[in-house]
Amino acid sequence: MALNPNCSIICVIGGKGGVGKSVFAANLAFATAIELRSPTLLIDGDSDSCGDQNIITGFKNPKTLDEATKFTGTINAQTINSVVSKHQQIPLHFLAAVKSPVEKFTLNTGLLSKTLDALSNIYKYIVIDLGCKAGDIQMEFLEKADIVLMVTTPEVLAVTQSVKMTNKLMGALIPGEMIKVVVNRANNQGLSPQAIGQNMKKEVVGVIPQDDNTAGACLQRSIPLVIAAQKTPIAAGHHEVVRKLSGGILQRSKQLKKPKKLKKDESSSSATPSNNSGNNIFGAVKEIDARTQLKLVTHKQLIKAMNLKNDDITKAKNDPSMEEKLRNDVRMQISKIVDSESPGMQASERRQVIQEILDEALGLGPLEDLLADDAVSEIMVNGHEKIFYEKSGRINLSKIKFTSNVQLRNVIERIVTPLGRRIDEKTPYVDARLVDGSRVNAIIEPLSIDGPALTIRKFRKDEFGVEQYLQYNSASKSMMDFMRICCENGLNVVISGGTGSGKTTLLNCLSSFIPSSERVITVEDAAELQLRQEHVVRLETRPANMEGTGAVSIRDLIKNSLRMRPDRIVVGECRDGAALDMLAAMNTGHDGSMTTVHSNNPRECIGRLINLCMQAGVSLPEYAIKEQIASAVDLIVQISRLSDGSRRLLSITEVQGMQGETVTLQEVFRFVEKGFDKNRKIIGEFQATGLIPKFIEKFEAKGIIIPKTLFSNEKQAPQQQVKKRPGPGVPRRPATGQKPNAAPNAQKPQQSVKKAGGQ
Repeated sequence: MALNPNCSIICVIGGKGGVGKSVFAANLAFATAIELRSPTLLIDGDSDSCGDQNIITGFKNPKTLDEATKFTGTINAQTINSVVSKHQQIPLHFLAAVKSPVEKFTLNTGLLSKTLDALSNIYKYIVIDLGCKAGDIQMEFLEKADIVLMVTTPEVLAVTQSVKMTNKLMGALIPGEMIKVVVNRANNQGLSPQAIGQNMKKEVVGVIPQDDNTAGACLQRSIPLVIAAQKTPIAAGHHEVVRKLSGGILQRSKQLKKPKKLKKDESSSSATPSNNSGNNIFGAVKEIDARTQLKLVTHKQLIKAMNLKNDDITKAKNDPSMEEKLRNDVRMQISKIVDSESPGMQASERRQVIQEILDEALGLGPLEDLLADDAVSEIMVNGHEKIFYEKSGRINLSKIKFTSNVQLRNVIERIVTPLGRRIDEKTPYVDARLVDGSRVNAIIEPLSIDGPALTIRKFRKDEFGVEQYLQYNSASKSMMDFMRICCENGLNVVISGGTGSGKTTLLNCLSSFIPSSERVITVEDAAELQLRQEHVVRLETRPANMEGTGAVSIRDLIKNSLRMRPDRIVVGECRDGAALDMLAAMNTGHDGSMTTVHSNNPRECIGRLINLCMQAGVSLPEYAIKEQIASAVDLIVQISRLSDGSRRLLSITEVQGMQGETVTLQEVFRFVEKGFDKNRKIIGEFQATGLIPKFIEKFEAKGIIIPKTLFSNEKQAPQQQVKKRPGPGVPRRPATGQKPNAAPNAQKPQQSVKKAGGQ
């Protein structure tokens, strides 16, 4: 449901208390109903309301706005009397903030918008008293407003506070042309309406003369003065405001809500966007659209007006109060520039343009909305005009874009500067991370020909654990139970997969199985792992400084971690000679260590580890490296992103040892594709191969017995995962689930137990 365009919403607000805005709002609503003879609704939307409007209007025990938002039926002409309080004499209805001064004004802002939309179908005019604050509730009303009346008295302090409130509203993306001024309690001793209008730079649409005796008497009787004192100048002043608003001012203000294209600066169309469209190697001139031109001009004037620097923005990020002040000041300045450069812009488009410029000036520009969307997993920027994002496994082209490559470059520097890293012509690429842990890679000209390229791998805010893998059908319960047992009992695990397959997410999940009593040290290029255990030390690499020295690599951190008395070492990814150090750590008593490797299948993972070890610069024969791998790695978990965008565990493979010069592998679980459904989603099932891992014998020797039903594809009743060794004289249950002393003609097991086998 949308707001009815035939309804006009008038918001009344004051810069400070005591200027009479509640009395004015009530009498304006009554004058509107009398003058225009149209259904009018008065709403008390003041967060600090003590029931002032109840006294001013004379409504006793009125219906409240909170009750209206919680109305269970449909608000229409037949049910409206059950929602609002109705005046007996004129066509005016009322919704109070509270029933009595002892109540507190509470409201569900999520339901407020729908309630206003429904009310707009019944009333021609809605007058809302907002008080003198612009909180969340008031901003909901202002979003719907057609005009905002700023009430002030002719005192200097009141005008100053009104200027401050006006700037705050404009900073909150309310178009300046929608704000008009009403001078209340006007007299010969105070400032003239003309001086007030010039000071506030707003049109004065009403002057209400001072008449304290009449106003006080009407308040005592709880009757609006436009009814009780119809022939007085103060009543005539309210009627005059209604006539001015209905005579064209309100209609012009409503036009700001209607679609209206930005005016294009003709002189800009011939300008060469040398620093806006990237490096155009053919020298062609690309025309700039009106919206982009407005943003470029605003950026240029904003820098001149406020002298914004990335260093100042970085400092503000560390101080919440300073950041809030800077954001408000910048928003206010942008609003003024936009109103000056493109007057009469549609309110919604103006709000969007200001927000985009603000995000580019202080935040991450068009990336802010994508980063806020939890469904977006990756963002890829190819120059300022092309922003791609991955959502639900699919790559999409975003409609939003950066204003120029200069703005994109500023955003990149804003990301890397707080981390003590740099990106320039000397070091034109960098790895970094955002505050939430999202991984960032950026590369700029001259290496990136068409402008800066930025890639952000978003960090999941919610924990992706066993339940999520089962929910998304990324693994079977038997596979997750098996890996839990392996991790708890200190097997060394290597997670293998391609780019974006979910290796780090799976590593984070498997790390949660590590007992809390063990000391864990994580080593990463960009810290992403979020271990829940208490005894965890997180280490992160460091690039070289401007002199090319001071770099700390994964290898350095692994070597150092060996001196930190770790029980387990978890390496985010092995992509160089650090693989040799990782294998050495696994072979020197740090059982249960984990890492990830880029490869497409378990057999290729072995070859990849061999190649990485050779990059360590140590003269070891290939056979010696294979022996290291065979003795260090117990399990290889293969994960992949399939063609439909889903991620699944394709294989869990045991590394059994060496057979000649070959590392022998045995697959324990696998995923078998069966085809596609009507939505082109891959159909398949997880299967156990029926082969029992060799290390099960080691577990049993320690008194840990694994249910053999884990390795069967038959559906079994739930059983305890780990059982104690049976006592003497008690026969063990065969691996196939066959009962002891079975008859000779009993069904034979489908798969015999194998202790060795190649892949």
